[in-house]
Amino acid sequence: MSKRICPWWLGYLLASPLRRWLRHDPAKVLAPYVREGMTVFEPGPGMGFFTLELARRVGATGRVVAVDVQPRMIAGLKRRAAKTGLLDRIDARVVASESMGLTDLTAKVDFTLAFAMVHEIPSAIQFFMEASALSKPGGSLLLAEPAGHVKDEAFEAELQNAMQTGFVVTERPEIPHSHAALLMKT
Repeated sequence: MSKRICPWWLGYLLASPLRRWLRHDPAKVLAPYVREGMTVFEPGPGMGFFTLELARRVGATGRVVAVDVQPRMIAGLKRRAAKTGLLDRIDARVVASESMGLTDLTAKVDFTLAFAMVHEIPSAIQFFMEASALSKPGGSLLLAEPAGHVKDEAFEAELQNAMQTGFVVTERPEIPHSHAALLMKT
């Protein structure tokens, strides 16, 4: 499978409210997993389609750390968050593709949202090792990949990588047009 990063300009389309018509309503996807006061990690947020809802759900006492390798995606996310008054809850960072370098978050993350991004990174095992290190024991990670783009075997390989790094599959939620699994850090 090719490791091709979504172009920054496509971020405008991915952040569009029209995406809800594909039944990827952020409120519905996130409601079972995110509560007020949580620390949430979102790699590959694009321009913030899920980020803004994450920020609403963590409330004033929570924090969303959103990281992307593309500065233009992070800039777009910050603009959208500022317009909605949620920027103070979001720590948006540009990171390197080889390592996210988030040691300040070690064992502090309650929930990670990895939505349609693992298939784009150079090393899934490296990603899951870093996500595992960031997660608190009992912390969860929602992994979702586009079913039309990521084949069943590739998604199962991602799950195997995750399990090698200290995650266990606890649930297989139904997310339209997606392969999905909820993982827990042991």
